[in-house]
Amino acid sequence: MWRIWRLFDPLRTMVAQGIFLFGLAAMIHLILLSTNKFNWMDGPRTAAVASANAPLPAAVTSVAK
Repeated sequence: MWRIWRLFDPLRTMVAQGIFLFGLAAMIHLILLSTNKFNWMDGPRTAAVASANAPLPAAVTSVAK
């Protein structure tokens, strides 16, 4: 293992790993925020769906003259 650290600078390697992990975490959080199920900021978006038990609209009757 010590031979690997002779090839790579430890400080530069850890900084690069930290930047990579931060970018990965930000990407995962943005993907989750764009979904309907896992959006913890706005909550789930509910679409206006007609209920099966909703009453029918009143019938329009025309008066013939």
